[in-house]
Amino acid sequence: MQDPGIRELVRMWISGWTVSRGSAEPVDQPWGWSIDVGAPAGEVGRHVLPEPTEADVRKLGETVTAPTTWLKLFTEDATVRPWLDERWRLDVPGFLMSVPLTAERPRAPAGYCVTTWERGGVLRALVRTGEGHLAARGQAGLAGPVAVPDQITTVPEHRRRGLGALVMRTLQSAAYERGARTGVLVGTPEGQALYTALGWTTHAPMASLVLQPERPEA
Repeated sequence: MQDPGIRELVRMWISGWTVSRGSAEPVDQPWGWSIDVGAPAGEVGRHVLPEPTEADVRKLGETVTAPTTWLKLFTEDATVRPWLDERWRLDVPGFLMSVPLTAERPRAPAGYCVTTWERGGVLRALVRTGEGHLAARGQAGLAGPVAVPDQITTVPEHRRRGLGALVMRTLQSAAYERGARTGVLVGTPEGQALYTALGWTTHAPMASLVLQPERPEA
């Protein structure tokens, strides 16, 4: 797969991420995109800058007033941290990654079964034990030729048994069967190791900052 460039990869990522999260359509901005999310558990919206400049980030930092608004900046944490004041909390870094999708037939290890389904453009994979207990899960937003895996989790007592890889490979194969040919995601440092082992390529780091609510004066 020819590298389409960071800006295009970020566009591909948000095209599927917004489907996965059920957010509003991205709004084009001179510096990237704005997305209304409206998640009650911590994200009113986000501004995504594939090629952040100090001027753009400082301006957003000064004009954004809604707490739990996030900035997703595709560069190193150390680069952007000096551009924003202490109201902006730096979160765990991410990594923009992609992979060509192929048809796979992943098999669940002994003692587990996997179920997949699609609703509203979102693929889901659920791994359960033979007794029906949740072991691992994940989903992927479909956006034409792009699939964006999202919220891949394994229950702690079932980790280190290949279930995260099973969820990923199941989603990748199901997305391929539905016409997607490229997978794009932003992974955590922990996730990056898993995805690299599955053939994903890292393209850029992502700094993630959130505007914190003002603390009431004592």
